Amino acid sequence: MKLLHTSDWHLGKKLDTFSRFDEQEAVLNEITTIAHNEKVDAILIAGDLFDTFNPPVEAVELFYRTLKNLSRGGTCPVIAIAGNHDSPDRIEAPDPLARELAIILAGYPITKIRPFKNESGVELLQSKAGFIELKLPHYDYPLRIILNPYANQFRMKKYLDIQDEEIELRNLLQSNWQKIADEHCDNKGVNILLSHMFFTQKGTKLQEEPDDEKSILHIGGVQALYPENIPSQIQYAAIGHLHRKQIISLEPCPVVYSGSPVSYSFSEANQEKYVQIIDVAPDKKAKISHVALKSGRKLVRKTFDDIDKAVEWLTEHQENLIELTIESDNYLTAEERKQLKNAHPYIINIIPKVKSAANIRGEMNNIDINKNIEELFADYFHHKKGQMPNKDLIDLFKEIQGK
Repeated sequence: MKLLHTSDWHLGKKLDTFSRFDEQEAVLNEITTIAHNEKVDAILIAGDLFDTFNPPVEAVELFYRTLKNLSRGGTCPVIAIAGNHDSPDRIEAPDPLARELAIILAGYPITKIRPFKNESGVELLQSKAGFIELKLPHYDYPLRIILNPYANQFRMKKYLDIQDEEIELRNLLQSNWQKIADEHCDNKGVNILLSHMFFTQKGTKLQEEPDDEKSILHIGGVQALYPENIPSQIQYAAIGHLHRKQIISLEPCPVVYSGSPVSYSFSEANQEKYVQIIDVAPDKKAKISHVALKSGRKLVRKTFDDIDKAVEWLTEHQENLIELTIESDNYLTAEERKQLKNAHPYIINIIPKVKSAANIRGEMNNIDINKNIEELFADYFHHKKGQMPNKDLIDLFKEIQGK
């Protein structure tokens, strides 16, 4: 059985004010092509489908259109769960129509999918809160998936009607997953965990969550989970939340972050993006292939200490999204900023870095209260900006004072 694992689409997300919609559309078309070319049997999408609870209309339309194309007319099941950016109710809203195309949408950890069988031979054999078992065409063994959409400790206790105030989230989830696995995940089927949570190796330094990402650690009782919390019956854990592709562990099974399909912040600059193809059969180790994605603009951080060199480089790299740092003795003038902006259409940030800023701060230890207000303003401006205010700024300051 061949599966495709992707996550963290964040449809509707912008970089500052720069729209990423065209890139998102291109990369989802690329993922669809990969799924078709690889002839995968099912698609796993591990949360953060949208970037906000109320995404723009074009993002919603792109999402539904992509799921329809991935499902190949209902022959290839698509299983998608909500992440911490998603509205669980919004994710589940199209369920009655989605099931006709073998698209399964779970917003809550206790979501119970209604049984179905479509004309293509895809059948939901059994379902309970947080679990599904599917029969796929051409296979005489089932696909079982433990579903774990994002939820914090308070919500999990409420969903599972747990009264124990002391139990930790990782122990709560481990107990629930193990119960499901013991009841439904024997070695006569393929057993998968699909989760949107923060996983790490026990005793290691926590990986950093992406810039602009809503942190899910230690908020409302959310904790890092460990591979040892995953039942031994599980053959592959498809995880979402972190945006860099990484394998957290190979035991008790591969625990894999597929990562986001495009780079969404400059902390992801120069990252390669992937989807995972998983070959797996009952009672066998899963084999993983990492398929690189080519769509989407590269995010690049560059530093220059010469405006002309910066302009030359910008002219030669027109397709990237740029965060530009300019090191100089003085802050950039309006004309220099205009020169840089005109050299490149996709400069997201220009960061001036004044080399003498530390020395300037050291000079401002005392305030001479005998100076007039304009002189004090000029001293303060020099302290903060590294240069004296020009005449226009002084005149504006006087105007504010009513002079």
